[in-house]
Amino acid sequence: MVGVTESAPLSRPPGWRLLAPVAVLVVLLSAAGLGGLALLRADAGRVLPQEPPVPVVLLHGYGGSTADFRVLAPKLIAAGFEVVPVPLPERNTGDLRASARAVDDAVRRIGAGQVDVVGFSAGGVVARLWLRELGGVRLARHVVLLGSPNHGADVAEEARTLDPGRCLVACEQLVPSSPLLATLNRGDETPDGPSWTTVWSQGDEVVTPPASARLDGAVNVRVQDVCADARLSHGDLARDPLALGLVVRALQGRLDAEPGRGDCEELRELGG
Repeated sequence: MVGVTESAPLSRPPGWRLLAPVAVLVVLLSAAGLGGLALLRADAGRVLPQEPPVPVVLLHGYGGSTADFRVLAPKLIAAGFEVVPVPLPERNTGDLRASARAVDDAVRRIGAGQVDVVGFSAGGVVARLWLRELGGVRLARHVVLLGSPNHGADVAEEARTLDPGRCLVACEQLVPSSPLLATLNRGDETPDGPSWTTVWSQGDEVVTPPASARLDGAVNVRVQDVCADARLSHGDLARDPLALGLVVRALQGRLDAEPGRGDCEELRELGG
């Protein structure tokens, strides 16, 4: 049985009004946190416990909450996954390395030998920090990033230029030239161990340029290369059937290469 808890109502972080004209870094949805899932199977007329599934750790974006996954989390549960949404400190507007430490603490509490990780928007950068700097690469099996500003976002640069006092710590760290991103992207962008998938949209109005999401060594999926009529915005990457289908397939270990037009309908059905 899946436990459901309601998170506190969201309030807008400082800097929201500044970022709004150039699109905020997260879509705020009504909140839901999700707990564990026990799986059973039938064997010789008896119901026996199976090995527990690999937990899927969900990391939200800048200024967001676990509500970022209000659509994705139930889809993963229905597909047989156990999901663990992690609320990040300061709603992921503070030091992204502090958010990575919070991920490390959460994974330790889970106590699983392996985890999968899905990072939306700035949550993807947090995932990479945890993997690279805190040893998460030894535990991660599949890593899926959705519209993550892996090489920075122009919206952060614009916010810092317009009003430096209201560009919060994470905003500063997401400027394309930031020391944090320079360190994170130095050398191997996708360390050995987990599989890496990054999903992005040419229509992303927040992470610009959208190709900032690409990583050397990952399965890089621009949704328009799968479905020509895809019109996904930044927020759609956490709720559109095509994006959700790509997440499910990646977590199933069935996305070894970039999908093409022939996969469009199947992926939409999988995520629908």
